[in-house]
Amino acid sequence: MSTCDQVIYQLALNFITGGEEVEYMNTPKLLIVGSGTMGSGIAQVAAERGLEVVLYDMKREQIDKALTTINGLLQKKVDKGKLAQDEKDSILARIQAVDSLGEKAAACDFVIEAIFENFAAKVQLFQELDKVCKPEAIIISNTSTLSISKMAEAFRDPTRFMGMHFFSPVPVMRLVEVVRGEKTSDATLAKGMELVAALGKTGVIVKDIPGFLVNRINCLMYNEAARLVEAGVTTAADVDLAMKLGMNHPMGPLEMIDMAGIDVATSALEALYEMTGNEAYKPAGILQQMVKEGRCGRKTGKGFYDYN
Repeated sequence: MSTCDQVIYQLALNFITGGEEVEYMNTPKLLIVGSGTMGSGIAQVAAERGLEVVLYDMKREQIDKALTTINGLLQKKVDKGKLAQDEKDSILARIQAVDSLGEKAAACDFVIEAIFENFAAKVQLFQELDKVCKPEAIIISNTSTLSISKMAEAFRDPTRFMGMHFFSPVPVMRLVEVVRGEKTSDATLAKGMELVAALGKTGVIVKDIPGFLVNRINCLMYNEAARLVEAGVTTAADVDLAMKLGMNHPMGPLEMIDMAGIDVATSALEALYEMTGNEAYKPAGILQQMVKEGRCGRKTGKGFYDYN
């Protein structure tokens, strides 16, 4: 961690711990459960920052795919002169791929769960991890929607469980939402913030509320932008142009929702509406209609814009 990072995070840790002195941890060993887009991205970042990584997935073919992806992304850096070949080799050597939770998993200081967004599947996994991991290990969920406090009930010691919402693509996006559950301890939160710093990311601490922070704001922006188009107030192109020029956003909200997937964003809005009861999150009619018609954005060739 750089001197600047140490100063910034010492201030954050002082706030968390009430001013108690916090020692910086030695290079931690990290277990990542799930080798999909998010899991492989976190693994790459961690290995690039010098952490030892154990990457676990039940499906060996998925692990092989993840390692191929990581190798390809690192090779692009080598080709561009941003990374030496021996550095690339060292990074890859720091990632151990496993398809069973055993001794290697038990030796890790942190665990980041990065499987699909299903509450029951995550709870089942956490119950298994609770048996395998060492008692002092910090276990983290990379959920973007599920309650940290409810998932914590799977653990004998819920004080060492917390959330970290990474953003995709992980190697590029700098933010991590650090989510504190009802029983997450100060010590766990402090160690989590240290891990975020070790990964070269910036963490913002947020309470365990539906949608956390970014999705709470983003979903409102998506929905209101869609409603303006639905009401005939303006066009999708002008909504995006206004937000880019007036608010200095790199992309407009309707360009963003096309990229994320209108079906994905609509599902997120429905979940937030159900959890909060706030009418502002009730999906705009135009979004629901577009999903029914299969106009889900870039991936289908048509959304608010035509990509064909």
